[in-house]
Amino acid sequence: MKYGFIASTGSARQMVELAVEVERAGWDGFFAWDGIAIGSMEMYDPWTILAAAAVRTERVTLGAMVFPLSRRRPWKVAREALTIDHLSGGRLVIPVGLGAVDDGGFSKVSPETVDRKERAELLDETLAILDLAWSGKQVDFVGKHYRVDGLRFEPRPVQRPRIPIWVVASWPRPKSMARAARWDGIMPSLSVDVTRQLTPADLGEITGWLRDRDASTRDVIIEGVSPGDDPGWAAEHLAPLADAGATWWIESRWEAPNDPATLLERVRQGPPR
Repeated sequence: MKYGFIASTGSARQMVELAVEVERAGWDGFFAWDGIAIGSMEMYDPWTILAAAAVRTERVTLGAMVFPLSRRRPWKVAREALTIDHLSGGRLVIPVGLGAVDDGGFSKVSPETVDRKERAELLDETLAILDLAWSGKQVDFVGKHYRVDGLRFEPRPVQRPRIPIWVVASWPRPKSMARAARWDGIMPSLSVDVTRQLTPADLGEITGWLRDRDASTRDVIIEGVSPGDDPGWAAEHLAPLADAGATWWIESRWEAPNDPATLLERVRQGPPR
């Protein structure tokens, strides 16, 4: 299992410095997050944070939890992601989901949509365009929401066949699961109770479903909060998840205390293994 850390708070400079500390402390991934306006929270553009982190680090995987691509133009995302892929030497992943409608970037602006079905359609079309854009071939695409006529993106990403895409999926919803099965990673949650932590038994059902359908999904990403570098806790809680198919544990500290000093202290304790 690999271990990542989300910079859930802090100034833009503090987030970049946290990425450096994440690598120094032996973690495998650093993740920003993508929001426009949620309450009074301070937030920063994830592409800018990741670009700065890319040139300050050498080893860790980089991404953001998560990119709500239904409010981003696919061709712009293709260029932004390609740039960070090259800056980092091929260390970017693109975690994606429908997005939270309590973000003012959805609910307080027009023409963005809060309709779940339409956001899902936009996400699917965006992912299809990204796949074509990173192939090195001419992009010709006609969908319900987007049309692309003869664009070509150069250079190709460092990573082949494309920059990996991780998809939020709600178990056991068929359409949500089918979307994740088409791409490179799955970030599962339970449709009946999104607040409940996935158990090894839940995860076994999910990975079994993916195997039965010969899914291309390689990574299974679980988010949560650990007590620190505690081998006993890891053996009890994380080892069973790994046995059930989890490949990433992402430390996700959204609730207080998650001030910059607390996050830094936790990062320096190292991954929970």
